[in-house]
Amino acid sequence: MSFADLPALLAEALAARGYATPTAVQAAVIEPDAAGRDLIVSAQTGSGKTVAFGLAMHGELLGEDGRIAPTREPHALIIAPTRELALQVSRELIWLYGPTGARIATCVGGMDASKERRQLNFGAHIVVGTPGRLRDHLERGALDLSALRAVVLDEADEMLDMGFRDDLEAILDGAPETRRTLLFSATMPKPIVQLAKRYQKDALRISTVGEERGHGDIAYQAVTISPSDTEHAVINLLRFHEAETAILFCATRDNVRHLHATLVERGFSAVALSGEHSQSERNHALQALRDRRARVCVATDVAARGIDLPTLSLVIHVELPRDAEALQHRSGRTGRAGKKGTAVLLVPYPRRRRVEMMLKGARINAEWIEAPTPEAIRANDRERLLAAMLAPVETDEEDLALAERLLAEKSPQEIAAALVRAHRAAMPEPEELIEQTPDARRAAQQERHRPGFDDIAWFRMDIGRRQNADPRWVLPLICRRGHITKNEIGAIRIGPNETYFQVPRAIAAKFASAAQRTAEGDEDVRIEPSREGPPQHGGGGGGAPRQGGGRPSHHSGPRPPQQGEARAPRRHDPSRPQTPYKAKPHRKGPPRG
Repeated sequence: MSFADLPALLAEALAARGYATPTAVQAAVIEPDAAGRDLIVSAQTGSGKTVAFGLAMHGELLGEDGRIAPTREPHALIIAPTRELALQVSRELIWLYGPTGARIATCVGGMDASKERRQLNFGAHIVVGTPGRLRDHLERGALDLSALRAVVLDEADEMLDMGFRDDLEAILDGAPETRRTLLFSATMPKPIVQLAKRYQKDALRISTVGEERGHGDIAYQAVTISPSDTEHAVINLLRFHEAETAILFCATRDNVRHLHATLVERGFSAVALSGEHSQSERNHALQALRDRRARVCVATDVAARGIDLPTLSLVIHVELPRDAEALQHRSGRTGRAGKKGTAVLLVPYPRRRRVEMMLKGARINAEWIEAPTPEAIRANDRERLLAAMLAPVETDEEDLALAERLLAEKSPQEIAAALVRAHRAAMPEPEELIEQTPDARRAAQQERHRPGFDDIAWFRMDIGRRQNADPRWVLPLICRRGHITKNEIGAIRIGPNETYFQVPRAIAAKFASAAQRTAEGDEDVRIEPSREGPPQHGGGGGGAPRQGGGRPSHHSGPRPPQQGEARAPRRHDPSRPQTPYKAKPHRKGPPRG
């Protein structure tokens, strides 16, 4: 079935928006077999499902003349998990059903509830909203479901994950049993199946996941990295692609906070989206992305639902998705509306086999590549700079006058060199990454001990990850306390509540004496010799030895700063009270979130 078979006003609206042929999901829901039936639809993000369910319910909304049927009570209700998605759905339905005379009301958290009640009282043919706000209007008597003919649950899997089951059930229980129930979900976990059995009758199952639209516009890449190089790989990927808009996916809100702070510190214009942000903060972040004031968004899976950014061309899975469906849903934020996109998975080398299996299950042919090197990034920078400088520009008299003055003072070569330098200064520097070929890893194992570190002594500090211990400030602290240089420090291994590090045995006594003398003004960090060194398993580990005087080892992946967290008692004595760990003002403390 094509758009030409739809009511004339809908077909005209679609043509005006540039829709020529239906996508797979749109074609499936307007087939004669689907008319009037409950539907369970699995479709990937970016497949046109908003227009699909708009078209699917036209039989319940339009009269014989193709215009909206007169009513005061709503005939259609669309429920979405987030405010952004609900507003996006509302905008789509406004242009689709606007020519038919439909009135559309939007009811979401963060908006004026009294204004929404007035809009509902005036009369709306279609209501779009979030579960909590819709239930509130229902219980207050502002939302009348007695004439409802169709209910759409958009992103139903996420609504259940976000804890909206009670709200959904209250709304569906209040709707007439004769209604159609259209359930759209990117994934179909067991709770969704149970919901369908309870509220649908003889539902038609439609799945377009994996069809031609699935990955055609998204190029998948997998980058093998050292677990300690996650943040540096992110920086190099952002610099290599220089995408107009990029989104980085993390697993938790703490990791979002930490990675966002790291990128901002490095000079990237970045915003964060996670469950800890208020609606106002989310609005400001999204507006910054749309206004191009920010180019990078660090987000959790749930917080990114409903985001539709036309300029989004790069998705980076900083932390691996839980399964193939989550991978597709994350990646589907790019490569939309016929535009090309790139999705990159950062794969710690111990987890490569798991990722290969996940890609195979999703039928995704990803290209396995090395992380971009500083040389490759600089080569791209040169090409982009030449393209920008050689592009035609509009100038006015003031621009030309300033150019003439510059030419009078400097040669053309000096002016061009200054422009190049200014362009480069505005971009964060790329990072040197640990090479991840098998030969390189074997060589690193063989060169693990630097000259002078064949005979070492272990020392222990009574702070760890839970007290925000990080090599960036632990290393200078050790140097200051022990009166040594960073080249005289070997492996640093950060555990949950303690940190171990190596110094050459030849200077161990001198170091211990200096650390004891300097403890008088720095008693919040205790340094003492350790005969056994870090535990071989569990809490004492967590870091790889430092190589050749380079940067100290990091934890795997972005780690959040946890301000105000109680530190472990000294000597792990559970009977002693815990006190907050506070950094001394005269040294660099832990990074702030």
